[in-house]
Amino acid sequence: MRSTLVIGGGLVGLATAWKLLERFPDSRVAVLEKEGRVGAHQSTHNSGVLHCGLYYQPGSQKARLAVQGIREMVQFCRQEGIPHEVCGKLVVATREEELPRLEELLRRGAANGLEGLQRLAPDEMRKIEPHVAGIAAARVPQEGIVDYQAVCDRLAARVQEQGGTIHLNHRVHQLRRHGAEWVAVASSGEQRAEWLVNCAGLHCDRVAALAGEPRTVRIIPFRGEYYKLREDRCGLVRHLIYPVPDPKFPFLGVHFTRLIEGGVEAGPNAVLAFAREGYTLTKINPADLWDALAFPGLWRFLRQYPAMVRTELAQSISKARFCTALQRLVPDVRPDDLAPGGAGVRAQAMSPEGSLVQDFHILERDHALHVLNAPSPAATASLAIGGHIAGLL
Repeated sequence: MRSTLVIGGGLVGLATAWKLLERFPDSRVAVLEKEGRVGAHQSTHNSGVLHCGLYYQPGSQKARLAVQGIREMVQFCRQEGIPHEVCGKLVVATREEELPRLEELLRRGAANGLEGLQRLAPDEMRKIEPHVAGIAAARVPQEGIVDYQAVCDRLAARVQEQGGTIHLNHRVHQLRRHGAEWVAVASSGEQRAEWLVNCAGLHCDRVAALAGEPRTVRIIPFRGEYYKLREDRCGLVRHLIYPVPDPKFPFLGVHFTRLIEGGVEAGPNAVLAFAREGYTLTKINPADLWDALAFPGLWRFLRQYPAMVRTELAQSISKARFCTALQRLVPDVRPDDLAPGGAGVRAQAMSPEGSLVQDFHILERDHALHVLNAPSPAATASLAIGGHIAGLL
């Protein structure tokens, strides 16, 4: 009987476990999760968007798995009665120099297999989003929003229904090979299996190191901070409104997102988190902070993007500066319209040269797979990623 340990009970780990049990019904699969619930970190500390593959380089894993993943995720939500909405989004160009990049996004989206893409003039944009600014936009009808905690909970139930086990509060602190098996040692006991799949998200590089892999890439935690629009001002945004990404910067930029539970979120920025699970400015983990600051790649990254670093820090400190960035897309929004929102931490892999790993990165080893880079759109693509990993095994 095939046996597999999946470390990490987020969306990617749960989807992998489910897909393994579907493909190998007589196998034994155990998910090891260090928290007291599934989906405690990246999977649910995000804006809840269903990304359909507009931004990603054609032929990349991100492009292929995002397009496949959103179809699978929407179908899963329909079957399971999970709250979701395919509401569409606008990607808005606010300056002339952004128009060629907007055209490139439309080209990429078409190459990746997206359906219904449209280039809109200002009057067409404002029929969809009356308060939006800009000189042109791409309409992306396949994008949407979803309750990712509900997805995690249902995936966990599916895993257990098919005979898999989920071990909560099971922090793995040692991995070793014993004959033909992997042994995962935690304070709550040992688990053994023939195969190991590392889906540990914010801690995936450390788990890989426990399995004997060199930490060639490092997870550098970037916190994304959000505001929420006041309830009486949510009418400023009907769907999803995003900027055209600037290729000089490695992050997408602030945007507006309708939430599945109601309301509108604005953000995120991107600042270095002082802990891998540092959802507030005051959350500091000395070991995590030293791990980042001692990595030469981080300093090379900061030297490459000094303007971005200054801008993101200013927006983190000043609500007025944050609002100014939002006003590029929706000029009517005011600082008083913004109330404190949540935050997420992006598990972003960085190379020693200071570049961000752009594509999903799965390291294949003897009877082991390590998912070493799975930031956005991994939540949307999680079912497709899980199927891909099951296929690799």
